[in-house]
Amino acid sequence: MLITGESGTGKELVARALHQSSVRAQQPFITVNCAAIPADLAESLLFGHVRGAFTGAAQDQAGYFELADGGTLFLDEVGDMPLGLQAKFLRVLEEGVIRPVGATQSRPVDVRLVAATNTDMLQKIEAGGFRADLYYRLARFTVEVPPLRQRPEDIPLLARHFLIHFAKEMATQTPQLLAQSIEALVHHSYPGNIRELKNIIERALLESRGADIDVGHLHLGTADHYLPTADPSSETEQMPTLEEMERRYICQVLGQVEWVVKGPKGAAVVLGLHEGTLRSRMRKLGIEKAK
Repeated sequence: MLITGESGTGKELVARALHQSSVRAQQPFITVNCAAIPADLAESLLFGHVRGAFTGAAQDQAGYFELADGGTLFLDEVGDMPLGLQAKFLRVLEEGVIRPVGATQSRPVDVRLVAATNTDMLQKIEAGGFRADLYYRLARFTVEVPPLRQRPEDIPLLARHFLIHFAKEMATQTPQLLAQSIEALVHHSYPGNIRELKNIIERALLESRGADIDVGHLHLGTADHYLPTADPSSETEQMPTLEEMERRYICQVLGQVEWVVKGPKGAAVVLGLHEGTLRSRMRKLGIEKAK
């Protein structure tokens, strides 16, 4: 199966739903980001290796195919798979066997393969960056995940889901999304798709301090910082991450209460968090009082 769609539309969630609703649900679901596989280690990572196959191979090592045996192997950004690896990959799909690096015999594997991409694969084939035979093998059944702007009816459901999720993660009560907030969310264009909505809701929950989510808590703007740019020196790199914004906000509150964490006037109460949750977030974000 091949799942297509813009970045952030939830292609991996579709793959997981497919896995969980199948007879393989109790078996492994292994995710591989093809864009992040080093070319010199790709064959070993996918098919495994035996002891002594190369310098540093001190013991046998199972690859992703073997780890996913009986279950599902999800290949994200499959269009970025190294060209030299694609022929070997196609052989595994056709024969159902793998040969670890340095091994003399092949091993059978039973894997459901689900691939995903946000690129135009036919265009990539024309440019010589992807094998046509591998593409047609992967695309026997294709699912296109539409961008969030084309399914506005899903936005309120997803927003509430993320709100409940983050409130539980922060150990705080789940506030309400006010009607005007839902309307603003529905009319936003979401160039960053579901990933953008998720970030918007998490930031809104942090800024609301437990109060109901109003339009003022939603940082929608034009969301230009979610769009990929070719210029690495552009202002998108200067935009703070959600984690950095959370860190700044917690530091600001701590400064206002003179770094008192617990107690009726402590930062935990101001932020609407349990003391243990706040201390955990501080450790994760590297927040320490200057000595």
